[in-house]
Amino acid sequence: MSSASTTAGSLLQRMAGWFGGLPGKAAEVLPVRVGGTEYRQTTSTPASVLGFDQALLWVVVALLSWGLVMVYSASIAMPGNPRFANYAPTHFLTRHAFYLVMGFVAALLAFQVPMRVWERVAPWLFAASLVLLAAVLLPGVGKVVNGARRWLTLGPIGFQPSEVAKFAVLIYAADYMVRKMEVKERFFRAVLPMGAALAVVGVLLLAEPDMGAFMVVAVIAMGILFLGGVNARMFFLIVAILLAAFALMIVSSPWRRERVFAYLDPFSEQHALGKGYQLSHALIAFGRGEIFGVGLGGSVEKLHWLPEAHTDFLMAVIGEEFGLVGVLVLIVLFLWMTRRIMHIGRQAIALDRVFAGLVAQGVAIWMGFQAFINMGVNLGALPTKGLTLPLMSYGGSAILMNLVAIAVVLRVDYENKLLMRGSGRAPTSRKRGGAA
Repeated sequence: MSSASTTAGSLLQRMAGWFGGLPGKAAEVLPVRVGGTEYRQTTSTPASVLGFDQALLWVVVALLSWGLVMVYSASIAMPGNPRFANYAPTHFLTRHAFYLVMGFVAALLAFQVPMRVWERVAPWLFAASLVLLAAVLLPGVGKVVNGARRWLTLGPIGFQPSEVAKFAVLIYAADYMVRKMEVKERFFRAVLPMGAALAVVGVLLLAEPDMGAFMVVAVIAMGILFLGGVNARMFFLIVAILLAAFALMIVSSPWRRERVFAYLDPFSEQHALGKGYQLSHALIAFGRGEIFGVGLGGSVEKLHWLPEAHTDFLMAVIGEEFGLVGVLVLIVLFLWMTRRIMHIGRQAIALDRVFAGLVAQGVAIWMGFQAFINMGVNLGALPTKGLTLPLMSYGGSAILMNLVAIAVVLRVDYENKLLMRGSGRAPTSRKRGGAA
């Protein structure tokens, strides 16, 4: 494994060099804590500090590999359903593997892009995401699936602009906070413009409708505002407004209210065959799994009982086949990954790379929050919401953007360590004025 890690590290470092690395003279000596050990920028810096975070990479690879196996396990019986009668047993496996290859290529390309470039194109990326979100609502352009218009058709595959919006809002919010750093204590100059931008995204997402994606986008933006140093009173005011808005959406929508009632009592006669059907069978799957599970491939719920077993409810199949032990391992992997990414972000901020640090921490919020929501839904702790398990569930656009986000985090870590080594200078965040 060490040989493979060295090879992967060399490949990504060489590809990063195609962009000229990080030009400039060596930075000042800065003490930085890496992996619990304090290092200084000297000629004797250990080789393990250089390159990128290989431990994070291998955890991501483990989640991707486990997800590939579980997508196959959860979808292998689907051709028995008349809706998928023309599909081969390996249909979803091969497509998911193809998405992983596409995601890996996109991640390699994203890793080559210096953080200063992401900072420069942030407003344009945000504008492009708004165009895509608007395009999906146009008749004849957006694809309708199960009553929701969330996909753009690109040849044989469908693409969800909401996944691009998550990444675009993340990059834009980090750039926005850097630009507003000097006025972050003023509500109308610092917070209100970002709130307006978030409202536009929310209107477009809710028109699809995709309340789950809007929740993730809102949490990402609010998390970056908080970490960027927005006044606490203003922050909690915005949180209260968002909570009130989400509550109003639920109260004003009969089918959303029905989901909440079904979550409260999924096994009732009224909900067991309706809005509570998925949740009740997910809970049955966890119950069958007990401590050690029924074994890989032994799930009964995936045999046409549990809808969307290979996407939103993949964790229920994991719980049935691997039991409590498998679920705990999965939770620990996501907790470790989120904590590691957050650490990379804090390290970048300690090196006066505010934009890069906020981007990394935004990715941690994205992965951690979406995994938390998906797990909570599967375990019956939260109302049913159409959010996939990051890096694992079947879905091309989600996998693609998840891997791009991870690649950007690895780029942040690479530039951090290059700065510590002293062979180059990572560009500091710009402090400029301007409108949102």
